[in-house]
Amino acid sequence: MAVRAIRGATQVEADDREQVLEATRELVQAVLERNQLASEDLISILFTATPDLVSEFPALAARELGLGDVPLMCATEIAVPHALPRVLRLMAHAETPRARADIQHVYLRGAVALRRDIAQ
Repeated sequence: MAVRAIRGATQVEADDREQVLEATRELVQAVLERNQLASEDLISILFTATPDLVSEFPALAARELGLGDVPLMCATEIAVPHALPRVLRLMAHAETPRARADIQHVYLRGAVALRRDIAQ
């Protein structure tokens, strides 16, 4: 079984607690589904948010999905002046039999613009 890193991102319309939680839940669920992962396969998830998102910790949404035993961490993205605003990102580390080329990275909503080359 290999350890793989899976990237994902989404964008919210406003720094609103419910929007942050809903978008994060949607992103985490999409990553799990598209990569056929269960919570037992996850090693950890690092969440980041652009500096304009401060209403809630994205990790709370993962806890609400039942990932209570998965190590989660939140951080702030660097404040690059031309960066896409209101973006939540994740990097999940998981054990999976999938080859690196078969990993499905997930970019939702406006965040599709970040990685058109690998967005699913």
